Amino acid sequence: MESRPKRYNIPGHAHELTFSCYKRRTFLKSNFINQVLSESINKARNRYSFEVWAYVFMPEHVHFLLYPKDETYSISDILKSIKQSSSRQVTDYLKANKPESLKYLETGQAGRKYRFWQKGGGYDRNYFTPDEIRKQVDYIHNNPVRRGLVERPEDWKWSSAGFWLTGKTGPVIIEREYFPVL
Repeated sequence: MESRPKRYNIPGHAHELTFSCYKRRTFLKSNFINQVLSESINKARNRYSFEVWAYVFMPEHVHFLLYPKDETYSISDILKSIKQSSSRQVTDYLKANKPESLKYLETGQAGRKYRFWQKGGGYDRNYFTPDEIRKQVDYIHNNPVRRGLVERPEDWKWSSAGFWLTGKTGPVIIEREYFPVL
């Protein structure tokens, strides 16, 4: 039996979530897929009442920092909503438009023929001090720089770095009503 990661749904805590593509494949090199993922995050944000403070879509994984606005919430439900919605949309698109690409999502299992995201809940880390939160925002934004994909964080299209550094809006809506002041 697979053990599930422990989630701490504590009011006032921000959550840095990390999850990967199936078999760490580089599905997130696709602008279409990144747009689908962005829309899934924005829809979940409205449904589950949270702010997105930072994000980055790397070629094979995602990091994002969110802050639930309600006292009672479920990080598991938020993550499930984002992953299921984006996975379903991508799989349906491939079935209709690029069926030859479905081979990269095949699991070999009868019950679950395709998988877009790696099995499991990924990583969830809670942060509650302004200093920790600021460090996470910087860590998230510097992922593409550390990998050598860009020279400056704000040059990565699928990141909130441009918003934080230049005010440029991106595909995922960033809110700062509850963001702590340092």
